[in-house]
Amino acid sequence: MAVQPLSYKPNPKAPRQILPVLNAEVRAVTSQEVALGFTPEQVRVEAQRCLQCAKPTCIDACPIHIDIKRFIARLAEGEYQAAHDVISEQSPFPGVCGRVCQHELFCEDACIVAKKWEPVAIGSLERFAADHARLRMQELAHSYPKPTGKKVALVGSGPASLIAAYDLVRNNYRVTIFEALHKLGGVLAYGIPNFRLPREILHEEIARLQNMGVEFEADFIVGKTATLDELFEEGFEAVFIGTGAGLPYMMGIPGENLVGVYTANEFLTRINLMEAFKFPDAPTPVRVGAHTIIVGGGNSAMDAARWAKRMGSDVTVLYRRGRAELKARLEEIEHAEEEGVRFEFLAAPVALFGDENGYVKEVECIRMELGEPDESGRRSPVPIVGSEHRIPVDTVVAAIGQAPNPTLQKATPTLITKRGKIVVDTKGETSMPHVFAGGDVVRGGSTVILAMKDGRLAAQAIHEALSGVAAEVEVAQ
Repeated sequence: MAVQPLSYKPNPKAPRQILPVLNAEVRAVTSQEVALGFTPEQVRVEAQRCLQCAKPTCIDACPIHIDIKRFIARLAEGEYQAAHDVISEQSPFPGVCGRVCQHELFCEDACIVAKKWEPVAIGSLERFAADHARLRMQELAHSYPKPTGKKVALVGSGPASLIAAYDLVRNNYRVTIFEALHKLGGVLAYGIPNFRLPREILHEEIARLQNMGVEFEADFIVGKTATLDELFEEGFEAVFIGTGAGLPYMMGIPGENLVGVYTANEFLTRINLMEAFKFPDAPTPVRVGAHTIIVGGGNSAMDAARWAKRMGSDVTVLYRRGRAELKARLEEIEHAEEEGVRFEFLAAPVALFGDENGYVKEVECIRMELGEPDESGRRSPVPIVGSEHRIPVDTVVAAIGQAPNPTLQKATPTLITKRGKIVVDTKGETSMPHVFAGGDVVRGGSTVILAMKDGRLAAQAIHEALSGVAAEVEVAQ
């Protein structure tokens, strides 16, 4: 691709632009989006911080290899739609990824500018390009040719399946996505709060796939509604499994069955997917009392804590390690603290106690100290004998991880699994011919962008298997 000469001089010394956010006092009581997005002037300054490197390491670091250098150059020149078109060559979800992708672990971590200054705010620039292009997406709604090729089934409507559908439909495959829940989006819909990912953004980017010819069937549990063999009998020539990791880990302590005790999966699904924050206007309730304790230190813990705060509760995050070991994004931790969430480090629950009606009323905790590093490289927490103490509580949310839901695996004993996760080869193919898998059902709980990487890999392998030629993804407008 020919390199366009720049109409400006890069200025990496300019300060990294600060993403505007909703006032903490306002957002602590509302589901409105927290991050407000760059202004056009901020975009110009931030985009011109990019050095336009001869060897852009950010592109290699991006799991789906978006041409970051080129889309940022277009933004710097004020060509916002052209920037969106560059992103669309590789990703159908710039509005989603610009908000929830952990850029700091991938492209921004590899940014050359960061060797002397702060890295370019690639995620916020991606979001701006997406938001600016939203109206044009509506204009293009009926301009896509309908696919006429072979049929491919994708199981689950999370990020791995969605990007696989994007790549396959552009290669003329007739793609159907089967979703077990009543709403589409997988973890993007049930796991990520509205205040981080507004639902209209997710809906519009899924609608883009529908306009391109991808079909969706909700309330369809592959493994129960139909087996994999039955999908093949119906004419599908390949299947991709992207069912995620929706089976929560339990704390394994007395009292977990008390009223007011949730896993993060249930708590967030009730609020994010079923809109319990609107109860009684929405039919699904969630019990959030005056005092809430969140157990865990990952992104789900931050999401649950920030929701509980918005629902009027006094919230404490209980974490068995120290602050340095928190697994959540720094941005989410800072936002939680700004909104009034407290953190209690080096403490873990050992029992829950209820009242005469079965409602949780106290959590017994034990103090911890950090010992030797475990297999993850983090120092292992060690209980301090005799440090038990009790804390009054009305709601407890356990956010300590999750595993793949075993429904499909149990219905398909020919699939090779390991600790509930589906085993795949280097191309994403399972032990069954023409059955592929990716995302959290293969990795365990991971990130949106790595799930997308897996979905893209599987789409390429499916195309090769069904056509005998290497995949050539067309550029989407």
